[in-house]
This record gives sequence, C-alpha cells and structure tokens, in this order.
Amino acid sequence: MTQPSARVRAGVAGWPVAHSRSPLIHGFWLERLGIEGAYERFPVPPGAFAAFAAEIGRNGLVGSNVTVPHKEAAFAACDRRTPTAEALGAVNTLWREDGRLWGDNTDVAGFLANMDEAAPGWADRRSALVIGAGGAARAIVHALVSRGFERVVLVNRTRSRAEALSAAFGAPVVVAGWDNLPELLPGADCLVNTSTLGMAGQPPLAIDLRTLPPDAVVSDIVYVPLRTSLIEAARARGLRTVEGLGMLLHQAAPAFERWFGRRPEVTPELRALVEADVRAQEAGR
Repeated sequence: MTQPSARVRAGVAGWPVAHSRSPLIHGFWLERLGIEGAYERFPVPPGAFAAFAAEIGRNGLVGSNVTVPHKEAAFAACDRRTPTAEALGAVNTLWREDGRLWGDNTDVAGFLANMDEAAPGWADRRSALVIGAGGAARAIVHALVSRGFERVVLVNRTRSRAEALSAAFGAPVVVAGWDNLPELLPGADCLVNTSTLGMAGQPPLAIDLRTLPPDAVVSDIVYVPLRTSLIEAARARGLRTVEGLGMLLHQAAPAFERWFGRRPEVTPELRALVEADVRAQEAGR
C-alpha cells in the first residue's frame, strides 16, 4: 500500500446513516496521522446501492464502509471478495483495485482483536455459547470456529434462524432452545451476546450467570449502553468481560489502512472520544 498523494475520500453507506460513529473514528485517525483525506456519510436508499458502488474509484472516492441494510447488496456488487467475505455472504468494506470492485468483511477481525486485547488467552477454551442468529452472529461464529473452538452452541429466540446459521457452518456449530440456556451455562467457556437484547431501547438480556464457570469470558457486542446489563452482571461475578465498543473500533482499522495506506492504532484517546459521544447520546434520551 502507498500513501495517497492527493486528497481522497471514503465514507460509510447506509440507510439511515446519520447515527454512524465511523466518521468520528476515521476522522480522528486522519487528523492524527496527518493525512489529507475525508471520511463522509453516504445516505443510500434501498435499491440505489449498485449505482453508489459504481462510483467507487471515481472523483477521489477510494472506498466505503457499508452498514445496514446494504451488506448483502454490497456482496452482490463486488467483482472480487476476500475469503472472509465469501464465508459470511456479506461485505462491510469496499475498494477498487485494477478496475475491479473488491469487498471484505472486517467484523471478524474486529471481534478477534477486541477479544485478544481485553481478555488475553480467551481462545484457550473449547466451548462457546452464542446468543443471537443475525448477521453479527455469523461473523462471531466464523471467528470462534477460526480460533479452534470445538463446540459453538447457538441460542436464538427464533430457533429456525439459528438452525439456518448452524447449517451454513456444520460441525462444530449446534443449536439449542432458548429454554435450555440455564443448563448450557455450566459448560460454556465463552458467552457472547450478538443480539440486540440489552441495547438502548431494547428489552434487557436477563440471564442468571451464577452457573457460568469462574474462568469464563463474557462478551457483548452491544456498545450503547457502553456497559450492558450482561456485562455488569458478569463483572459482579468477577468474570472477565469484553465490552462491545472495542469491536467497533478494531473493525475500522483494516478498512482505513486499505484506503489511506497507514495502519491506525486503537488508542485510549480514541476510545475516550467515542465513549464520550455514546454517553452524550445516552444522556439525551
């Protein structure tokens, strides 16, 4: 990768997209690294994504992040995709290379980097329990399998969605019913919430964690609020916890490097900046 010689642009495409904190993150890195570039929000309505993707590589637009509801449309728009994106069937990072539109999915790398940073040695375990079966769950399950987990149990309120996700991966991914949660906890080395339960404005994720093993790691990809009720309950038990904000920060780094030619760092200063923004949102509710 080479350092851009002229002002270039990247951004995030979604509908809606005004809530995205990606401009805050990438803007911080552009300023700190002294790069003459811009990161913008691109409101792209449903049905218009192919036209937007065709503009990448023109007028200084070197690439884009992709958020809901366009990750599958971004996958379809690509000429080439990374193995991770192929495995997930969804793309959150786009760029053009040799005239071809490329796609990647950095959610897997973001989850793993966050776990490695917050809970070193977390993957020296064999069994994981994952709550949720949406797009985020697909990325987390892929990450767990890639790290050698021998058993990944999926639990979702709509069992059919969990079964469809399990079928995409095969062994070691299995499905259990929501009512089976209490009996699954004693055998879980790692518990990950990928659902919206516990998110601001959503019902809480009410789980009694008393039967989790004392060396279990509890992770929640929700970051609004910054510390969910699940994380608070795990901390109260003295368990190691991994909060969701780190995944958001770490998943942004590979895309920034792809577009702007420099690998940024997730620093305490950046984390504090985004935390302050989240707290301001919470205070305004």
